[in-house]
Amino acid sequence: MNEWKKFDVITKGNGMWLVDSKGNKLLDGVASMWCNVWGHSKKELVNAMIRQARKLQHSSLFNLTNDQAELLAEKLVKISPGMSKVFYSDDGSTAMEIAIKMAIQYWQNIGHKNKIKFVTLENGYHGDTVGAMSIGYVPTFFSKFKSMLFPVIKTPTPHKYRMPEKFTFKEYQEHCLKKIEKTFVKNNDLAAFVMESGAQVAGGVVIYPSEFQKKISQLCKKHDVLFILDEIATGFGRLGSFIEYHTQKSTPDIVTYGKMLTGGYLPLAVTLTNQKIYDSYLGNYKEMKHFFHGHTFTGNPLACATAITNLELYDKNRLISKNKIKSKQFEKRINEISNLNIVGDVRHKGMLMAIELVSNKNKKTPISPDKKIHQKIFLEAKKHKIYLRTLGHIIMLVPPLAISEKELDFLLDGAINIIKKVTKDV
Repeated sequence: MNEWKKFDVITKGNGMWLVDSKGNKLLDGVASMWCNVWGHSKKELVNAMIRQARKLQHSSLFNLTNDQAELLAEKLVKISPGMSKVFYSDDGSTAMEIAIKMAIQYWQNIGHKNKIKFVTLENGYHGDTVGAMSIGYVPTFFSKFKSMLFPVIKTPTPHKYRMPEKFTFKEYQEHCLKKIEKTFVKNNDLAAFVMESGAQVAGGVVIYPSEFQKKISQLCKKHDVLFILDEIATGFGRLGSFIEYHTQKSTPDIVTYGKMLTGGYLPLAVTLTNQKIYDSYLGNYKEMKHFFHGHTFTGNPLACATAITNLELYDKNRLISKNKIKSKQFEKRINEISNLNIVGDVRHKGMLMAIELVSNKNKKTPISPDKKIHQKIFLEAKKHKIYLRTLGHIIMLVPPLAISEKELDFLLDGAINIIKKVTKDV
């Protein structure tokens, strides 16, 4: 933290651009932490917030409900195949904590009190709270907190660039699936399998091969293990599909959404589940089957009203189909980026790209942290009028979904020039 003495103060947002207190503009190349859909100051979303603020700013969901929370829940269930109920929270980590607790208590409620363990993919990330850190343990981020986390069974992820050399990629996929099934057979105390839907994002954009997620969902059904999907960062169009699990043909028992749910304008997340799990919570008070969980701002009407308008804008603007063109813009630049001296691998799907930087292409050696590549990229990007952040040695390009083709070219051109500029330093 000593290396960062001060930050630019952002005072305004206009379209895809952030404006600081000195009037400097930065293209929002990370969609303000992967959540912005339409750019900043989108008139329809701002007006939705204003309209709702005049009527009801907040009302608790403890023994009451509100019209915006009800309407949004109906819309979410309608677009989420297999889901029938919605639990509101504030962000991705809390949505995942709810999913974890919901799964554990489901088995308790139906009399299987031994089913308490979770299985997850290596390299997955699910948030920064204690339960989320446990199921998405990333050593670089969380090793200092390991003593307070609960044990989780990890299975390998089919990461093509970083897989063991003795396998072909097809063989390694089968190896990963066999490891999962062997884990299911060996343990009769498993509550759920948890994974990000479609790709691991914070883990460096590891995109699953075709059918991988579908086959895991089939194994979960076969072995009576709940299937939990995290679509916080991957749903709502980031990977090219509105509901990613639908495209993956892998209906979960529990799924979480967040980030782009309100277009990136207000904090809101949801945990959806099916009728079977919901019904297990029904009972008289003395049975203690109800779900002891809730947040002060659960189902906040301001956030829900904004989310409703956001969902309407997706339909009105046909955003998902339009972004197929922009996804191809990314695709066309892959070879150009891959040929840069310090680029080891480029991974892309939909409106998401990761550029992995290495010091040795043949050995795939990640650039050492002592080179401070993260800081060099950030500062060089500012000179190119772009707001970029890396995940260690991996550059993430995660623009607002509604970015124009011209602005997307500006981002891609900028990323290439930034990498060229920092190459001599590393």
